[in-house]
Amino acid sequence: MKTNKVLVLGYVWPEPNSSAAGSHMLSLLTLFVQQGWQVTFASPAQQGEHKVDLTNLGITEQAVALNRSSFDEFISELNPNVVMFDRFMLEEQFAWRVAKHCPDALRILDTEDLHSLRHARHQVLKQNRALTPADLNSDLAKREIASIFRCDLSLIISEYELELLKNHYAVPEHILLHCPFMLDLQNMIPSDIGYADRQHFISIGNFRHEPNWDAVLYLKQTIWPLIRKQLPKVELHIYGAYPPPKATQLHNPKQGFLVKGWAEDAKNVMQQAKVCLAPLRFGAGIKGKLTEAMLCGTPNVTTNIGTEGMDMGQDWPGLTTDLSVFNSDQEAAIHFANHAVKLYQEDELWQQKQRQGYDLIRANFDKETIQAKLLVCIADIQNNLNNHRTNNFIGQMLQHHQLKSTQYMSQWIEAKNR
Repeated sequence: MKTNKVLVLGYVWPEPNSSAAGSHMLSLLTLFVQQGWQVTFASPAQQGEHKVDLTNLGITEQAVALNRSSFDEFISELNPNVVMFDRFMLEEQFAWRVAKHCPDALRILDTEDLHSLRHARHQVLKQNRALTPADLNSDLAKREIASIFRCDLSLIISEYELELLKNHYAVPEHILLHCPFMLDLQNMIPSDIGYADRQHFISIGNFRHEPNWDAVLYLKQTIWPLIRKQLPKVELHIYGAYPPPKATQLHNPKQGFLVKGWAEDAKNVMQQAKVCLAPLRFGAGIKGKLTEAMLCGTPNVTTNIGTEGMDMGQDWPGLTTDLSVFNSDQEAAIHFANHAVKLYQEDELWQQKQRQGYDLIRANFDKETIQAKLLVCIADIQNNLNNHRTNNFIGQMLQHHQLKSTQYMSQWIEAKNR
């Protein structure tokens, strides 16, 4: 395989211990470095306190500015032959400059999840109604799907979203690749902490991610009182990066509702817990918290949103509640709480679900398999780039219009800012 010079344009600086998106990005970067490729990671974002030091991996770090012609000089000098955009907003911002100065560079979009799907589900939850095809065709969706069409390859983390893109949005299959979490199964060691040596419930997730914050509130206000009534001595430990004051104010030892915030060792706290709770009422992609729970041998109680795109034909390593089938929030909460109590109390069921977690991980998230597929796909497209683009006329058409509209808007902003 040829030696590539790769530029990754990040929406944020990777924080693999803060979010599943950060962990997934780091596994992609590590893969590129392992191929002997020259990798530069550039971002217009501020660096967060939990940012990983990419230079330790041999990756060049570069700050870039939005709506500035200085980026043109930077990319012309770097002259990459692969450019990966982290989420569609970065493709909108920089892709026209990439196409102008490095027209032959392979353009990859790492979607992380479909933002428009997550947003649509959030809106219908607020309005207490079912999702409709019209909700999927929002202005945000038009922007996001246009970005996918413009790129040579888009990495889709969820099997559900892959089918949605092909069947609802008619995105050509040859510009999509299913690329879920890439886990090192060669070194996976099942947890030696059994049912009897664990205690309490755990919930974990970056507080800046709206579905996680909604889940914490839903636990506090609706589900946890129902669980606590049946298990009065049990606690719920809430972990996650960047807890805001509104979250820490929910901390209540008398109720057994403990907001712990940042976990220095997420694996350690996860495998000390008996059951992971993830009452996700909206969202997209696949869930890092549930993958982490499976790796730690911790069965979970979640929702249809939590399992979406993750089971891929395997038995689910926990119990689920389909919130959409209930007529009231209270009825759904009772069902979820009863599942949590059942899994917490039944040793044999708990052990069965733990085994199913290891089985699911092995079947669906093997790093070696997924990485090999990705590398072959990149090489195949690079070797046939002109034909690949010719077979995506809609992408060419959208690229043409973007070079006109987005370019002029960006140049107008730059001129205005002077």
